[in-house]
Amino acid sequence: MTRIGIILGSTRPGRNGEAVARWVHSLASRRDDAEYELMDLAEQALPHLDEPIPPMAGMYSHPHTQAWAERIDRLDGFVFVTPEYNHSVPGALKNAIDFLFAEWGNKAAGFVGYGPVGATRAVEHLRLILAELRVATVRTQVALTFATDFADRTTFRPGEESPALVDLLLDEVVSWSQALEPVRRKASA
Repeated sequence: MTRIGIILGSTRPGRNGEAVARWVHSLASRRDDAEYELMDLAEQALPHLDEPIPPMAGMYSHPHTQAWAERIDRLDGFVFVTPEYNHSVPGALKNAIDFLFAEWGNKAAGFVGYGPVGATRAVEHLRLILAELRVATVRTQVALTFATDFADRTTFRPGEESPALVDLLLDEVVSWSQALEPVRRKASA
Protein backbone atom coordinates (compact mmCIF):
# COMPACT_ATOMS: atom_id res chain seq x y z
CA MET A 1 0.00 0.00 0.00
CA THR A 2 1.11 3.56 -0.69
CA ARG A 3 2.75 5.23 2.32
CA ILE A 4 2.48 8.99 2.84
CA GLY A 5 4.37 10.92 5.50
CA ILE A 6 2.74 14.04 6.92
CA ILE A 7 5.76 16.09 8.00
CA LEU A 8 5.30 18.85 10.58
CA GLY A 9 7.98 21.36 9.63
CA SER A 10 8.06 23.63 12.68
CA THR A 11 9.85 22.82 15.90
CA ARG A 12 9.15 26.14 17.63
CA PRO A 13 7.70 25.94 21.15
CA GLY A 14 4.08 27.09 21.13
CA ARG A 15 3.74 26.43 17.40
CA ASN A 16 0.34 26.33 15.73
CA GLY A 17 1.51 23.58 13.40
CA GLU A 18 0.93 20.70 15.78
CA ALA A 19 -2.85 21.25 15.73
CA VAL A 20 -2.80 21.67 11.95
CA ALA A 21 -0.73 18.53 11.36
CA ARG A 22 -2.90 16.44 13.69
CA TRP A 23 -6.00 17.70 11.85
CA VAL A 24 -4.51 16.79 8.46
CA HIS A 25 -3.55 13.36 9.82
CA SER A 26 -7.04 12.80 11.25
CA LEU A 27 -8.61 13.62 7.86
CA ALA A 28 -6.11 11.37 6.08
CA SER A 29 -6.67 8.50 8.52
CA ARG A 30 -10.33 8.30 7.43
CA ARG A 31 -9.23 7.37 3.91
CA ASP A 32 -8.41 3.89 2.67
CA ASP A 33 -6.16 4.77 -0.29
CA ALA A 34 -2.85 4.90 1.62
CA GLU A 35 -1.19 4.56 4.98
CA TYR A 36 -0.57 7.95 6.57
CA GLU A 37 2.13 8.61 9.15
CA LEU A 38 2.50 11.83 11.15
CA MET A 39 6.15 12.85 11.46
CA ASP A 40 7.02 15.69 13.85
CA LEU A 41 10.47 17.14 13.23
CA ALA A 42 10.62 18.16 16.89
CA GLU A 43 10.80 14.43 17.70
CA GLN A 44 13.51 13.57 15.15
CA ALA A 45 16.48 14.88 17.17
CA LEU A 46 18.33 16.09 14.08
CA PRO A 47 21.14 18.52 14.87
CA HIS A 48 22.31 21.07 12.32
CA LEU A 49 23.57 19.13 9.32
CA ASP A 50 26.68 17.39 10.63
CA GLU A 51 27.51 14.78 8.00
CA PRO A 52 31.10 15.11 6.74
CA ILE A 53 30.25 13.86 3.24
CA PRO A 54 27.57 15.60 1.13
CA PRO A 55 24.20 13.79 1.26
CA MET A 56 24.24 13.20 -2.50
CA ALA A 57 26.89 10.50 -1.88
CA GLY A 58 24.52 8.57 0.42
CA MET A 59 27.33 7.78 2.86
CA TYR A 60 25.71 8.66 6.18
CA SER A 61 27.94 8.29 9.20
CA HIS A 62 25.69 9.28 12.10
CA PRO A 63 22.92 7.12 13.62
CA HIS A 64 20.46 10.05 13.60
CA THR A 65 20.98 10.48 9.85
CA GLN A 66 20.66 6.76 9.19
CA ALA A 67 17.41 6.59 11.18
CA TRP A 68 16.02 9.64 9.33
CA ALA A 69 17.05 8.14 5.98
CA GLU A 70 15.24 4.89 6.79
CA ARG A 71 12.04 6.75 7.72
CA ILE A 72 12.02 8.83 4.55
CA ASP A 73 13.13 6.01 2.26
CA ARG A 74 10.18 3.76 3.13
CA LEU A 75 7.64 6.45 2.20
CA ASP A 76 6.15 7.01 -1.26
CA GLY A 77 5.04 10.61 -0.84
CA PHE A 78 4.73 13.51 1.57
CA VAL A 79 2.47 16.25 2.83
CA PHE A 80 4.51 19.07 4.33
CA VAL A 81 2.74 21.12 7.01
CA THR A 82 4.65 24.36 7.28
CA PRO A 83 4.49 27.90 8.58
CA GLU A 84 6.29 30.77 6.92
CA TYR A 85 9.25 32.38 8.67
CA ASN A 86 10.68 35.53 7.06
CA HIS A 87 9.08 34.72 3.69
CA SER A 88 10.55 31.21 3.63
CA VAL A 89 10.60 27.75 5.22
CA PRO A 90 11.50 27.10 8.84
CA GLY A 91 15.19 26.36 9.31
CA ALA A 92 14.43 23.01 10.96
CA LEU A 93 12.49 21.85 7.89
CA LYS A 94 15.20 22.94 5.45
CA ASN A 95 17.80 21.23 7.63
CA ALA A 96 15.80 17.97 7.74
CA ILE A 97 15.46 18.01 3.97
CA ASP A 98 19.16 18.78 3.48
CA PHE A 99 20.27 15.76 5.52
CA LEU A 100 19.25 13.40 2.70
CA PHE A 101 19.24 13.18 -1.06
CA ALA A 102 18.28 9.92 -2.80
CA GLU A 103 15.65 9.03 -0.19
CA TRP A 104 13.47 11.94 -1.33
CA GLY A 105 13.68 11.19 -5.04
CA ASN A 106 10.92 10.10 -7.40
CA LYS A 107 8.19 10.72 -4.87
CA ALA A 108 5.32 13.21 -4.70
CA ALA A 109 4.59 16.01 -2.25
CA GLY A 110 1.79 18.37 -1.33
CA PHE A 111 1.66 21.31 1.05
CA VAL A 112 -0.49 22.60 3.88
CA GLY A 113 0.73 26.06 4.85
CA TYR A 114 -0.45 28.21 7.72
CA GLY A 115 0.18 31.76 8.85
CA PRO A 116 -0.77 35.34 7.97
CA VAL A 117 -0.88 34.54 4.23
CA GLY A 118 -1.13 30.74 4.36
CA ALA A 119 2.65 30.25 4.02
CA THR A 120 2.39 30.69 0.26
CA ARG A 121 5.94 32.04 -0.08
CA ALA A 122 7.37 29.24 2.05
CA VAL A 123 5.58 26.70 -0.12
CA GLU A 124 7.01 28.28 -3.28
CA HIS A 125 10.49 27.92 -1.79
CA LEU A 126 9.77 24.31 -0.88
CA ARG A 127 8.71 23.60 -4.46
CA LEU A 128 12.11 24.83 -5.69
CA ILE A 129 14.04 22.89 -3.06
CA LEU A 130 12.15 19.66 -3.69
CA ALA A 131 12.50 19.96 -7.47
CA GLU A 132 16.27 19.65 -7.02
CA LEU A 133 15.65 16.40 -5.11
CA ARG A 134 13.42 14.98 -7.88
CA VAL A 135 10.20 15.33 -5.88
CA ALA A 136 7.06 15.99 -7.96
CA THR A 137 4.89 18.57 -6.23
CA VAL A 138 1.15 18.63 -6.78
CA ARG A 139 -0.75 21.72 -7.81
CA THR A 140 -3.38 21.81 -5.04
CA GLN A 141 -2.19 23.62 -1.95
CA VAL A 142 -3.98 24.26 1.34
CA ALA A 143 -3.30 27.79 2.61
CA LEU A 144 -4.68 28.33 6.11
CA THR A 145 -4.64 31.94 7.26
CA PHE A 146 -4.84 33.51 10.70
CA ALA A 147 -7.77 35.61 9.49
CA THR A 148 -9.95 32.68 8.42
CA ASP A 149 -8.69 29.54 10.16
CA PHE A 150 -7.53 30.62 13.63
CA ALA A 151 -9.28 32.30 16.52
CA ASP A 152 -7.11 35.07 17.98
CA ARG A 153 -4.23 33.89 15.74
CA THR A 154 -3.62 30.93 18.06
CA THR A 155 -6.54 28.49 18.25
CA PHE A 156 -6.87 26.45 15.07
CA ARG A 157 -10.41 26.40 13.68
CA PRO A 158 -10.32 25.38 10.02
CA GLY A 159 -12.84 26.92 7.67
CA GLU A 160 -15.73 24.86 6.31
CA GLU A 161 -14.13 24.41 2.89
CA SER A 162 -10.74 23.32 4.22
CA PRO A 163 -11.44 19.56 4.71
CA ALA A 164 -12.52 19.21 1.07
CA LEU A 165 -9.34 20.96 -0.04
CA VAL A 166 -7.22 18.61 2.09
CA ASP A 167 -9.01 15.65 0.47
CA LEU A 168 -8.23 17.01 -2.99
CA LEU A 169 -4.60 17.52 -1.99
CA LEU A 170 -4.39 13.94 -0.68
CA ASP A 171 -6.03 12.60 -3.86
CA GLU A 172 -3.29 14.23 -5.89
CA VAL A 173 -0.41 13.19 -3.62
CA VAL A 174 -1.56 9.58 -3.56
CA SER A 175 -2.18 9.50 -7.30
CA TRP A 176 1.23 10.96 -8.14
CA SER A 177 2.97 8.75 -5.56
CA GLN A 178 1.45 5.68 -7.17
CA ALA A 179 2.26 6.89 -10.68
CA LEU A 180 5.92 7.37 -9.72
CA GLU A 181 6.25 3.85 -8.26
CA PRO A 182 7.75 2.35 -11.47
CA VAL A 183 10.28 5.19 -11.57
CA ARG A 184 11.30 4.52 -7.94
CA ARG A 185 11.59 0.79 -8.66
CA LYS A 186 13.78 1.40 -11.72
CA ALA A 187 16.00 3.86 -9.80
CA SER A 188 16.59 1.34 -6.99
CA ALA A 189 17.40 -1.56 -9.35
